[in-house]
Amino acid sequence: MSKKPARKKPVRAGLLGVGLDNDDGHKRITTGEQFAIVGGSSETHERMTETVVKTFEELKQRGKHIAEVGHKELAEIIHKSSPR
Repeated sequence: MSKKPARKKPVRAGLLGVGLDNDDGHKRITTGEQFAIVGGSSETHERMTETVVKTFEELKQRGKHIAEVGHKELAEIIHKSSPR
């Protein structure tokens, strides 16, 4: 009797940004389908959000899903997407 091939679980991937420089008491949380950004000062949280949005725009331009890119490619995209 042959066994059925095991089904592969779909790969789930996402980004998590954590800001640690908050000293004003505000609780900042921004989430999307494939990302979550928590904490940080207003400026840090805004920069992280902008970086994530640009990262997903770049992935879309490349025709790739976040689960399809390797660590090095993702790091390059994030670096390219982050505001200076």
